[in-house]
Amino acid sequence: MGISPGSMIQRNAAKVQSLPAPLGGWNARDSLANMDPADAVTMVNMFPTVSNLTMRGGYTKHATGLNGKVQTIMVYNYGNNSKMFAATSTGYIYDVTAAGAVGAAKVSGLTNGIWEYINITTAGGSYLMAVNGADKPLLYDGATWTSIDGASTPAITGVTTTKLCNITLFKNRIWFIEQYTLKAWYLPTSSIGGVAQYIDMSAICRFGGHLVDLDTWTIDAGYGVDDNLTFITSTGETIVYRGTDPASAATWSLIGVWKLGSPIGTRAMLKWAGDLLILTYDGLMPMAASLQSSRLDPRVALSDKIQGAITQATTQYGGDHAAVGWQITYTAKYNAVWINIPVGDGQQQQYVMNTITKSWCQFTGWASYCWEIYNDDPYFGSDGYVAHAWDDNYADDVSNITTQTLQAFDYFGERGVKKYFTRARPSIFSNGDPTISVGMNIDFDTSDTTAPVTFTGSAYGVWDAVTSTWDVAIWGADLGIQNTWLGITGIGYCGGLQMKTASSGIQIQWASTDVVYQSGWAGV
Repeated sequence: MGISPGSMIQRNAAKVQSLPAPLGGWNARDSLANMDPADAVTMVNMFPTVSNLTMRGGYTKHATGLNGKVQTIMVYNYGNNSKMFAATSTGYIYDVTAAGAVGAAKVSGLTNGIWEYINITTAGGSYLMAVNGADKPLLYDGATWTSIDGASTPAITGVTTTKLCNITLFKNRIWFIEQYTLKAWYLPTSSIGGVAQYIDMSAICRFGGHLVDLDTWTIDAGYGVDDNLTFITSTGETIVYRGTDPASAATWSLIGVWKLGSPIGTRAMLKWAGDLLILTYDGLMPMAASLQSSRLDPRVALSDKIQGAITQATTQYGGDHAAVGWQITYTAKYNAVWINIPVGDGQQQQYVMNTITKSWCQFTGWASYCWEIYNDDPYFGSDGYVAHAWDDNYADDVSNITTQTLQAFDYFGERGVKKYFTRARPSIFSNGDPTISVGMNIDFDTSDTTAPVTFTGSAYGVWDAVTSTWDVAIWGADLGIQNTWLGITGIGYCGGLQMKTASSGIQIQWASTDVVYQSGWAGV
């Protein structure tokens, strides 16, 4: 004989409990039944700050009309001369410094658009040098692009330059990786040409493979703060050298070889403050903590809290080490580090960490093949255009931004007692009228229980835009509190509040939510 919901609920007075927004961020590691109430099962396009959840900014198309998919963005910086270039899958390089439609390509006839680059200043000038493992290295001097080989000016001799696939600057020397080998090549100090010399790591890499990436790592290991040159192989062996002249045993030494997970992609390293981040199948690993701990301790990974999602993503989309799209990016302006996940063309995602709180979330809607920071702002390369990301237009080009968050399941202080949830009042700060839908997921059900959200808003004025004029354009207001009671329904022992929003051109910040419920009999 069935029991009606009304007979299960003891006629107690309604209770109200306030739930802070889940500032602990996305948790893809712990079980649903053992998750911190400050965490979230799902957090899409909401960024956890130190005080609230904030909807991410949008993007605008900065440079358009590029032929092919933008696979690399390169920035040339010297004094007040700063330029941005984009390399495409069809073998072109465009100047994308200015917003709008691009002109003719600066370089054409290249094999691919996957380049690694550095900036270097010598007595002869300031340069950008780039390599891709298929074409001759490219040198940009602030005005002209030049292909580099043994007969060019400047010239690099002693190595087949088309095989150089990665590059970094260490102790005033340019270093390269020779593709699919364990050889690293270097030039004379403070030079963009000359006779290249190499060190061969075959004798110290017991797991074989080939070099994938290289970068500098700053650490104080008893010798004072110093830079070290770090390599990682396709099998995850990490080799660290210290010194200045590799040709002199007196000034060059091998610090050690460690085993991490295999790197994901050729852009697996990122210099972050004094540390070096490495993206591996083990997750996003900080060098300092990784080499002081066992690989068997996953807690050293910055991505530990979303390890389940990282494992699933690397398994599904990791593939070859040269897979396009995997990249780590850091922006100090937004206190964020993110991993670009190449889910598919037009479906790329970002797993984003707040560098202050170490809380994670997930971004969708940014179809990015590559990232770069230019004038402190993040830009990404997409199919035929370069986009300015995380901007304050709060729209994805001409599309709405949608968010979805499912808070961790909460027993509301009464385990083993059924509750009847009736209303929720999210405290939202906004300068407009976003569409908001809330629901209560019951007893670890993670399905979408909220109504679909759509948004049709007014076009707000944009500063400095020709079409936005006073007394004609609509201008957004300051952030104001919105805390309307919304109906929810659900009967169960624990509940996870789910909220979705849709908006365009307006900000959204989520501080907390008041939930109304009644308690039933224990054990029912």
